[in-house]
Amino acid sequence: MVEPESRPGRGDKVGLLGRQVECAILDRLLDAVRTGESRALVIHGPPGIGKSALLGHLMDAPGDLRTLRAVGIESEMELPFATLHQLCVPLVDRLAHLPHPQRTALETVFGVREGPPPDRFLVGMAVLSLLSEVSQKRPLLCLVDDAHWMDRASAQVLGFVARRLLAESIALVFGARERARDLLGLPHLEVTGLRDAAAHALLESATHTRLDHDIRSRFVAETQGNPLALLELPRALSVTQLAGGLGLLHTDTLPGLIEQSFLPRIEDFPAQTRLLLLVAAAEPVGDPALVWRAARRLGVAPEEALADGTDGLLSFDVSVTFRHPLVRSAVCRSATESERRSAHLALAEATDPRVDPDRRAWHLASATAGPDEAVAAELERSAGRAQARGGLAAAAAFLQRSVVLTVDSSRRADRAVAAADASLRAGDLDAARRFVDVADQNAQSDFQRVRANLVRSHIIFAAGLNREAPPLLLTAARRLERFDANLARETYLLAWGTSALVAADGDSLAAISQAMRGLAPPSATPRALDLVTEGYALLVTEGRAAAVPVLRRAADALAALPPDDLLKWGWVANGVSAAVWDDRAMRALYGRTVEVVRAAGALTELPFCLASLGMATTWTGDFTAAKAIVDEADIIAAATGVPLVPHVKLRLGALSGHTAEVEPLIAATVEEAGASGQLMGVTVAQWSAAVLYNGLARYEQALTVAQTSAGIPELWVSVWVLPELVEAAVRVGDAVAARGALERLTDASEPCDTDWAQGILARSRALVSEGTAADGLYRIAVDRLARTQLRPELARAHLVYGEWLRRERRRVEAREHLRTAHKMFAAIGMEAFAERARRELLASGESIRKHRLKSSSGDELTPQEKQIALLVRDGFSNPEVGSRLFLSPRTVEWHLRKIFTKLSITSRRQLRDALPRNGYEPAPEQGFRG
Repeated sequence: MVEPESRPGRGDKVGLLGRQVECAILDRLLDAVRTGESRALVIHGPPGIGKSALLGHLMDAPGDLRTLRAVGIESEMELPFATLHQLCVPLVDRLAHLPHPQRTALETVFGVREGPPPDRFLVGMAVLSLLSEVSQKRPLLCLVDDAHWMDRASAQVLGFVARRLLAESIALVFGARERARDLLGLPHLEVTGLRDAAAHALLESATHTRLDHDIRSRFVAETQGNPLALLELPRALSVTQLAGGLGLLHTDTLPGLIEQSFLPRIEDFPAQTRLLLLVAAAEPVGDPALVWRAARRLGVAPEEALADGTDGLLSFDVSVTFRHPLVRSAVCRSATESERRSAHLALAEATDPRVDPDRRAWHLASATAGPDEAVAAELERSAGRAQARGGLAAAAAFLQRSVVLTVDSSRRADRAVAAADASLRAGDLDAARRFVDVADQNAQSDFQRVRANLVRSHIIFAAGLNREAPPLLLTAARRLERFDANLARETYLLAWGTSALVAADGDSLAAISQAMRGLAPPSATPRALDLVTEGYALLVTEGRAAAVPVLRRAADALAALPPDDLLKWGWVANGVSAAVWDDRAMRALYGRTVEVVRAAGALTELPFCLASLGMATTWTGDFTAAKAIVDEADIIAAATGVPLVPHVKLRLGALSGHTAEVEPLIAATVEEAGASGQLMGVTVAQWSAAVLYNGLARYEQALTVAQTSAGIPELWVSVWVLPELVEAAVRVGDAVAARGALERLTDASEPCDTDWAQGILARSRALVSEGTAADGLYRIAVDRLARTQLRPELARAHLVYGEWLRRERRRVEAREHLRTAHKMFAAIGMEAFAERARRELLASGESIRKHRLKSSSGDELTPQEKQIALLVRDGFSNPEVGSRLFLSPRTVEWHLRKIFTKLSITSRRQLRDALPRNGYEPAPEQGFRG
């Protein structure tokens, strides 16, 4: 009988029998890679179908490709980046060529250095850069077999890399039983059973007796042409059974039957051979030296264990390899529970605790029959190491097992809280809920109960049940006060922030703010945390006038907030500068937040921070920079899978007056954000609609949506919409609505002596005033807003002043302000407002042609090409651009060649002329560069 080789890549001709089509597809993939393209492919199918043989066909390709190979191992699924480490360990010497943050990320996850856990997408970017750098010398072939058993961290990173491949001369091919969620969306090749002729030929080679044609056909049909079944099942059947047919074989039990077919062969081995197989099955790395060290501890001698061989089921070479993963599972099934524990204990004792303490701890846990404090403590230490490498899923697994092995209730509660928290951060909410319940049940102190309650609050918020999270966080904060005042303040602040986001009613926010007012004053000089907490509490309980002095001090303190605090609760504090109407501080803080988050590699948070910076940038009228920020946020959000509410797109569309684009977006946002309880999204959408309709002079519609937005109990956007409400109400003659909105705007802005606040307030007061009072207020509005970078608001002040002057029959003065407004609107890109100014100029007796925006030289570029071009124009290198946009440097260069062709230029320097800055675009260090 002809048997396939036990390892792929050795000319497995039997395994490739009848696979001409699949081999041709793979050959074309290699040809594409050789010509400078990149390819990703998932080869999937049931056990034994021939996936490994196809990977072996790729490995047998001519030597012009460099090959890297890794194998997912079931028992390694809890160890972070285990598969990734296998794949990349031959490239460790190339880490020095990566940008510093990427190099640090990979060195951390591979245990070369200690540090905070890096964001998994930063790790993905680092792997993409590493593979791209290596592929510059020779095309690179990366193979991952048994990908369904990859650890989650590796699967996420390699799935991310596979989706970003474009022009790197890299092939990344996975072999898997099914397409795992982290590999969904990639090109795939489903491997099915052999066609009848090939299946009959393979069965004939595997049987020692001539079979009746009908019996052979039935065998082929019931195995569905599965090559491993055709080879192995006949060996488990007697001649009589073969002649009589398979009987009860069904497709859904085929893997089990194949595994079962190995059992008689395993049971026929001598005791020492069976022990050797068991140790090899329990050892996931495939390290021959480790397997033999552990086997000797069980009394296994090599000369006896291998005296009669292993019937091809196990091979010793550079690594220990089973003929098929089903052999490994069959070996484990054939052993008793006691024997399996003994094998793991031997492996633990044979593993160097200095070199590989985590696998040693895992083996010890598997060897433990009941609770064991020493092993539980070792697992807890392993969890800390795993978390430091970014392996949150592994940390959760270690801690969960540690809880099971802990008897002492107090320690069990502490470890359960830690397990729940790690599970939450790893995205496993069900496990997080289970272990926070265990913590509650075993808590021996109020502090342990408070910690459990705090984690439960975060679980609920992460699950999207936002209205339930604020009261739970409030309860946790109150109970934390007597244990940890600093943590209590942070928890109060998070409760306040979550409540402000929900904005369903004011009761929750008022209760949290009242509790914050009751906090004991800090003993030392107030820190940023103290000032933000006090200022927000006053804002809700006493009003803007009482809060502004404290919030001003908070804004100053936030400018020097340490990065760790900025990452922890800075998202709540970002509203401080907006609350005091300080536009410069707002842009500076948002820009610094982007810088800190990007430097920390917290890429899942980066899209939200970019959105905040983008919103702040729209206030300046710098639509080019704002669009660049949106593009970057969209690229990162798409790469990381982070859902992003389109606040900046709504704002840009409204200011630009692009009705056809923004109206559907407004409607969709109101529906989706309202359904999920995110009323901040509803407020922004309705505010954007009010701006849009005021620009279009559709004042009735503007009034309706502005009243809706202003009526939502939210602290920022519901204030910004008030000027829109004043203007719309005045235009439709609703004096009551205009006066009411003005009163609320006065309360919100008058305590803030900034040019932004006083300019907007003066403009709104002028709209409801008459005669010399109105004239003076319009002049104040223009003067104060001219001192800011808020170009759209200044242009609108000129517009409404010009409109008022025309109605007062002061046409010469009116034309001056209307021309200024029209010119500014046109330059910024506010088309609807520009048209409104043009119509007013016509009514004043001045002839002016309808404004048409000139097409930019970059309009023919795709959004990604435009983003790359702007970054390169501003002096970023290809690796820096790649890090920003999740592209390899070679892909950036590939895009640049297309950009140069479209813009008819030949060098990076020429981008400055092809994409010139407009008059309102800040220098890169002030704009989207962070």
